[in-house]
Formats: sequence, structure tokens, C-alpha cells
Amino acid sequence: MKLESSAFEADSLIPSQYTCDGANISPPLSWDAPPAETESLALIVDDPDAPVGIFVHWVVYDLPPETLHLPEGIAPQATLLKGGTHGKNDFGNLGYGGPCPPNGTHHYVFKLYALDRALSLQSGATKAQLEAAMNGHILAAAELVARYAKRR
Repeated sequence: MKLESSAFEADSLIPSQYTCDGANISPPLSWDAPPAETESLALIVDDPDAPVGIFVHWVVYDLPPETLHLPEGIAPQATLLKGGTHGKNDFGNLGYGGPCPPNGTHHYVFKLYALDRALSLQSGATKAQLEAAMNGHILAAAELVARYAKRR
């Protein structure tokens, strides 16, 4: 699978509207069809450069397997309109929390997983809970890495 965004290229800067310096909305994402056996998709976005260790910005799971994109500005509610469930980010909220590095340029890793089953986790699951539920069920994965430095 290949994961991409129409808002930014891999290894480029994330536009400010998708960060705490702007509207802090989720960016549009798209990917090619997952393997035929896929029963659900999951997405994790994190910052491995955070001073506290890996900081989680977005957790989404149980996306229908026919989903090939997420539009810009997904509402931070428990469930997504076309299927899927929001987990809790490290800001303590459901949904997307944009890049907001305290200093320097940080990398943001968008990871999409094709899974051989639906996870049926309640809304608000953490990245750790999602990863535990996905263990042994990942059919394929794709990654998109971009950067951001907070405005001064």
C-alpha cells in the first residue's frame, strides 16, 4: 500500500492549517486498495521527536476496508461519518491533534495498517491498546513521514 496526502509531499513540511499554528484540522489522506483479505484499516499518527518520547497525534481504527481516503477536517467525535472509530491522542482528546512541537523541527509519522479483522474497540482507545489489538492481524502497512517546526 502507498499512503499520501494531497496537502503535502513525503519528507516535506506540513502546511500550518493542519497544526496548532493554524486551524488544527486533519489533513486529507489517501491510499491504494489494501489486500483483498482486509477486514478493517487503522491509522496512527505520532511524533517520535517529542521531548517526552513518542507523542501520539491521531488514532483511528475499524475504518471499513473499502475506504481509500480520509478527507480534510475529520470531526473529533467518537465515530467517523463513513465508519471508523476515534481513539484518544496524547493531548487527551478524541480525533486529530495537529503538530505543535515545543522547539525545532519534528517528524510526523502517518502509519496506515490493513488488518484481517475488525477490532471492535470502544471509542477512546489509546495507541498502546490499538497496537495490542492489532498484534498478529496486520496484513500490510504504509507510512508517510512529514515535518513541522512551530512558528516563532
